[in-house]
Amino acid sequence: MSQAHWLQLPLVLLAAAVLAVPLARYLRLGAILGYLVAGLAVGPAVLGLVPESTAIPEVAELGVVLMLFLVGLELEPKRLWAMRRPIFGWGSVQLLGCAAVLTAVGIATGHPWRLSLVVGLGLAMSSTAVALAVMAERNLGRTTAGESILSVALLQDIAAIPVLALVPVLALSGAHDDGDGRTWLAAAKAVGAIVTIIFGGRLLLRPALRWIAHSKTPEIFTAAALLLVLGTAALMQLVGLSMALGAFLAGVLLAESEYRRELETDLEPFKGLLLGLFFIAVGMGLDLKAVAARPGFVAAVLAALLACKIFVLVLMSRAMKIPLVERPAFVILLAQGGEFGFVVFQLAQGEGMIDAAQNSALVAAIALSLALTPLLLTGGDRLMSQKLARLGRQRKREEAPPPPAPILIAGSGRYGQVIGRLLRASGLHATVLDHDAEAIESLRRFGWTVHYGDATRLDLLKSAGAASARILVIAIDDIGQSVELATLAREHFPQLAIVARARNVQHYYQLRELGVSHIERETFESALLSARSVLELTGVEPHAARRQALRFRRHNLELLETMVPLQRDESALIAAAKLGLQQFDQLIAAERAAEEGHRRAQRAGWDRQDGAPAP
Repeated sequence: MSQAHWLQLPLVLLAAAVLAVPLARYLRLGAILGYLVAGLAVGPAVLGLVPESTAIPEVAELGVVLMLFLVGLELEPKRLWAMRRPIFGWGSVQLLGCAAVLTAVGIATGHPWRLSLVVGLGLAMSSTAVALAVMAERNLGRTTAGESILSVALLQDIAAIPVLALVPVLALSGAHDDGDGRTWLAAAKAVGAIVTIIFGGRLLLRPALRWIAHSKTPEIFTAAALLLVLGTAALMQLVGLSMALGAFLAGVLLAESEYRRELETDLEPFKGLLLGLFFIAVGMGLDLKAVAARPGFVAAVLAALLACKIFVLVLMSRAMKIPLVERPAFVILLAQGGEFGFVVFQLAQGEGMIDAAQNSALVAAIALSLALTPLLLTGGDRLMSQKLARLGRQRKREEAPPPPAPILIAGSGRYGQVIGRLLRASGLHATVLDHDAEAIESLRRFGWTVHYGDATRLDLLKSAGAASARILVIAIDDIGQSVELATLAREHFPQLAIVARARNVQHYYQLRELGVSHIERETFESALLSARSVLELTGVEPHAARRQALRFRRHNLELLETMVPLQRDESALIAAAKLGLQQFDQLIAAERAAEEGHRRAQRAGWDRQDGAPAP
């Protein structure tokens, strides 16, 4: 491949992503659909700027591998062991249930049962990449739906080897004669690889990373992190297992290690870049010619895929008692096809079970289901909002509407909960707004007035009574949403007094620019208390430690206020900060000298009273 082509390829991909993704975000369609459209546009089906011979799909699969490794880092072995029942229980229900329904549809439409079973298993798989990317985008990782999606995705990765081993067994070309032997051999290789990763990880990984960390070369530690992920992925691929499963196991083994945060920080940029490349590759793989040649067949496969899986997943969501507001995400993120289906159908074509035209049509149906996922999620959110609104109106008709709360609390995390509990203990009523379904349901059981949704939505603020409230407490964790909410409140509800939580100094400056005066930095007060404890442990009298901490607090707040107008002038800001620190050091030094002189004078007085000579 020529040097010019290697330069042209990244230029084309980056330009397509830079144009398509922000546009998709602006239209509220999500970044994933932007990547898919970008890949479709530059691929061979539309503009043809990227030839079919490139190895982009193989490279892009590393994005999924890195993502599963980082997910594994968040799951300690104890937590993973606690999830064994949903993984093998509900995960098996999803895979086998969807495969059974899709197989039954295939048989009912006149196709052989072997072919129907292979196609059903291929379509029953979901896209781990899309599901986890959307979960991260919507902050669903710790919710009931998020953990359920992760359980199902892990079972699908584990089931990869038996499904791939089953395809030649079911093939009509006679491969079933020696299929049993190959199946046992593949299973033995898979077990051996998993055991190698588990025991090798426990015995070798930590000492190796410790040795590399002692070299104090950050780029080598990053290279070691990449080598670890790629090595485990290559081992799993060698035995025919999912590369993502191997990376996930390696992540779990390191979840309790001291290198967890460093690994996350080093690999995060690679994950985002390669995931975007993965979705672009999926878009490029969408064969519009296959869709145009057999549009009815592709549409039928797509409809059967979505309808059958949604049917099974809706029943599962009810049986699993997933909160109502989280069910659309659970159902839709698992209803789409997955990248593993591409592998199954490619193998089925190699075994002679399907021809090239059928393979293209099936792959096109999966790619279309991936492209439709963001749109289905948007539609599901709207339907759920309408349903919740109807339930709310019905509840209002059945119950006497409570008077509007004088206080609104946006965010029911640890910060917001402490505020709410103190207000409630003081006899004050507050209305809570949050997008965490489990937290909302828990607060409702304790008698709180709660509203589910994004607090930065104007319609939600109005329905929560912002027009008649007196105080808005902004306890949102995300800095961008916090500033956006403060801006919205200042513009539409000027009567609200805003009490805000600031994550850091920059967040404080942004809120002060909006005119918010009641701001508390979330770790400042607790850090002062810890500093007082340290001073007392070093021998400083408790009253002196308290006085120094209060003086530091007052000086820091005064310095912060003087720096608010200077925040856009970096040189003036740094000069003011240095001057403030110098002044405070001089103040404390003068106080220490005065206290020392006072103590000496006291000792001199005591010595004279005792008849001893003064020092």
